[in-house]
Amino acid sequence: MKNCELALVMPVYNEEACICQVVDAWNDELTRLGINFQMIVLNDGSTDETANKLEYYSNNPRIDFINKANSGHGPTILEGYSIAVQHAEWIFQVDSDNEMSHSNFNSLWQQREGYVALFGCRIGRQQNIGRKYISSVSRMTVKLLFGQGVVDVNTPYRLIRSSILTEIIKQIPLNTFAPNILISGVIAASGHKFINLPVPHEGRKTGVISIVKWRLWKAAILSLFQTISFRVKQPKQRVASCCI
Repeated sequence: MKNCELALVMPVYNEEACICQVVDAWNDELTRLGINFQMIVLNDGSTDETANKLEYYSNNPRIDFINKANSGHGPTILEGYSIAVQHAEWIFQVDSDNEMSHSNFNSLWQQREGYVALFGCRIGRQQNIGRKYISSVSRMTVKLLFGQGVVDVNTPYRLIRSSILTEIIKQIPLNTFAPNILISGVIAASGHKFINLPVPHEGRKTGVISIVKWRLWKAAILSLFQTISFRVKQPKQRVASCCI
């Protein structure tokens, strides 16, 4: 038996300027909606004052923060998922940069019945040519390897049933750079119902993007090879066996 309705997973890296604002906003919104929730905030080895900022929530039973050695965005998400599925019926993942607002969460939450996953598709997102190309390749790769359906395969704004996510993350290597792409693929191939919902995306107002220039392309190539390798190793019947 899960002890709450929702677990929110939030990876954090060097977000001292906005982390308290973001955590407070999500805490207030989920409380306003009357949801029994737990927030799992994972500080991925930040080198700024993020860890000290998170100490403010030490006495808040709704907010668990974990200070961990830096392992990268993907492994941190997987760690958060592994913790979250033990406690909640639904898992929601969002980034800590405040680019996708708490104010749009209720549109997913109110439509969750009958679906295994609800993907918040970023609209109004400003990307340079390189990032647009990488996003297109990721989307096409998932479509070719798993099946079509998920519009924004790496969206950091996704609500997934714990029962299906539990089975999926068992299959994903812990060092995966972009596990959300694989999760999108498995759900697309599973035959279960999911939905894409538009969610406004705003540009970053604080901090800096951690992956830039050649590192971005290196990461994209790594993600592509990991996605192909994952799919090749998964028997089709196993991918489709995830259930509600």
